[in-house]
Amino acid sequence: MNIKKVVVIGSGTMGSGIAAHLCNANIPVILLDLKTEIAEKAKERILNSRPPLLFEQSKIKSLKTGNISDDFENVSDADWIIEAVVERIDIKHNIYEKIFKKRKKLSVVSSNTSTIPLKILSKKLSVLDKKDFCITHFFNPVRYMGLLEIVRDPSNDDKKINLLKNFCEKNLGKGVIVCGDTPGFLGNRVGVYSMQIAMTEAIKMNLTIEEADAIFGRPMGIPKTGVFALYDLIGIDLMSDVLKSFKKELPLNDDFQKVVEGIPIIKQLIETGYTGRKGKGGFYRINKSDGQKVLETLDLNQNKYFPAKKIDLQINKVNLLDLINRNDKYGKYAWSVISKIILYSSSLVPNITKEYNDIDEALRLGFNWSMGPFEMLESIGLHNFFEKIGNIKNNSFLETLRSSGSKTFYDQRQKYTNIETLGKIKKSVIKKDITESAEIFRFKDFNIVEFNTKANALDYNSMDALMKATDKPLIIINESMQFSAGVNLNYVMEFIKKGDLKSVEKFIKYFQDTCKHLKYSNNPVISAPSGLALGGGEEVLLQSNYVVSHTNIVMGLVETIVGLVPAGGGCKELLWRWTKSEQAKNDPDFAPLKVFDIIGYAKTASSPQEAKPLLFLDRNHEVIINRNNLLEVARNYIKKNKDFLPPDKCQFKLSGEKVRKKMHKILDELYNNKKILDHGMEVGKELAYVLSGGDTDINKVINEEKMYKLELNSFMKLIETQNTQNRIEHTLKTGKPLIN
Repeated sequence: MNIKKVVVIGSGTMGSGIAAHLCNANIPVILLDLKTEIAEKAKERILNSRPPLLFEQSKIKSLKTGNISDDFENVSDADWIIEAVVERIDIKHNIYEKIFKKRKKLSVVSSNTSTIPLKILSKKLSVLDKKDFCITHFFNPVRYMGLLEIVRDPSNDDKKINLLKNFCEKNLGKGVIVCGDTPGFLGNRVGVYSMQIAMTEAIKMNLTIEEADAIFGRPMGIPKTGVFALYDLIGIDLMSDVLKSFKKELPLNDDFQKVVEGIPIIKQLIETGYTGRKGKGGFYRINKSDGQKVLETLDLNQNKYFPAKKIDLQINKVNLLDLINRNDKYGKYAWSVISKIILYSSSLVPNITKEYNDIDEALRLGFNWSMGPFEMLESIGLHNFFEKIGNIKNNSFLETLRSSGSKTFYDQRQKYTNIETLGKIKKSVIKKDITESAEIFRFKDFNIVEFNTKANALDYNSMDALMKATDKPLIIINESMQFSAGVNLNYVMEFIKKGDLKSVEKFIKYFQDTCKHLKYSNNPVISAPSGLALGGGEEVLLQSNYVVSHTNIVMGLVETIVGLVPAGGGCKELLWRWTKSEQAKNDPDFAPLKVFDIIGYAKTASSPQEAKPLLFLDRNHEVIINRNNLLEVARNYIKKNKDFLPPDKCQFKLSGEKVRKKMHKILDELYNNKKILDHGMEVGKELAYVLSGGDTDINKVINEEKMYKLELNSFMKLIETQNTQNRIEHTLKTGKPLIN
């Protein structure tokens, strides 16, 4: 089976998301709905989606639209037909009857359902048709969520299921887990249970919504959304329907039944239109007070909204043992939730799945957890867990572990794929160096540096790790969601509050030295980013010798938003790339003006395809759709470049005041049109001074050292100002820019 054409039936959120991602893979797609206009509107939503569902707008060329009545003939030559209509079994059965009359013999037919069992979907199919029918459960948003569950049963053609798995892994970049036909499959079975436990335990312990979300988030290695905010994001009404399905399908003695009812206030919220973000609000809402938008949370005891409170738990890193041993309500809540998740997950082995690893990977890929339930158990330690848990009767998995007396139990990571991933290779590490902010994994012929701070923000320890690791070819790669959100501004602001500007300057200078060291190392430095690579994170990429980029990446030099200029070589490196462009050969001011526009507006790219025109990526890069392939491709670069030589140093000829006047003219126009205010003007002038080369003219040669000095001087001038400090503090507090 070779998948060259796909038909998606149903153009709702999931159908259009699947169709869009097939377009990303350059697979011709026909999107059908009841009326062509409905499918056309879905096409418009795809083009205007935020975050974008397409790697670049031109990918939409692979998509055609139509309606079920007039265009159903397309099914007859499709290799894969995906049903993504509403979750009504009568409608689905009618669609299948039409599909199996029209489809070609070798095609695969699948449903994107998340709730209806395969045995019910295939009830009316012939034995022959059942062989080619399965569930392909994509997670939303399809482009960004790594998990795809293929649900099969014994009647399926194994060869065809494996071919579909390989296609989705290779061409769509999915982490494909093949699982049996059980309620909720793997991801939702444990993921939704975990949400319900987090919610019911919070209510039982009388925690506020903010407190529960603060714990059931980053401290547990779970996205910061938490549980109540995640309910709002998914939709409280949709979650209610999901729970009804679980209640109906699960055995009465399943522990999920204890929490499937949710909480009493859910019904009231739905009836009053408080269904989450898509409605008037939910557990959180945005209200206006004195003309200002205020985030409010629902007090579950009083059933009233109050301004949301920030909960500071003084936790910077995930350490589950420390968390559950806290002698306060937060520690008790964390233990209650984590222990129940581990108990429930382990109770599913081996009846629901023989591979406990697959449950972990389903939570990683489908819910963005940094570790699954069994990794949590390993992290806490078997002895610590069993000492604290008490009764584990009737849990054969845990009983076997306890009776074995083992200290550790976890075997190979990511069994669902044959690709050599970072998670797998860590097991074979020869030597491991650890700093507070990064780890160095040392192998025979190369090193790996993995950042481990919040959002992988860069500090002194991050720099130390990068400096130490270049004694061999180096791969900079992370398992976490982000590559690096930039320099740690909290770290910088601590020095500012103490009035210690010398330490700030010393730190930024060390960052510059580190980036320079990476670029001119005698061994190649390969960055393998996914997620955010902003500010300082982007500067590391710009000065790596090669970049293997995942398709889901956000790149950019965004320092002007917080009142600064890039100072780790970002201005210098981007300027150097643009000076080598064709346009710059005839116009010495082209490159400075182009980079002034890119950095000044803090432009970002949401994919490598968008990054290339901005030269955030140059010719020394490769794009990978499956994140699992990043390490393998990076290693291949090392193997192919045994005779690596560092690049030549760059030199500039810039026109100084001449081009700076042009930049100031742009700033004046923006200021007069009130697009920027007073401090925006000052930031723009500092950026102009750096990119124009300072006090120079077109006949002088400027080396990299001079450019680094210009960056550092402008950074320090701006960081000293109260307006920049206000911007930084506002962004750190709210996550939003301050325009001043």
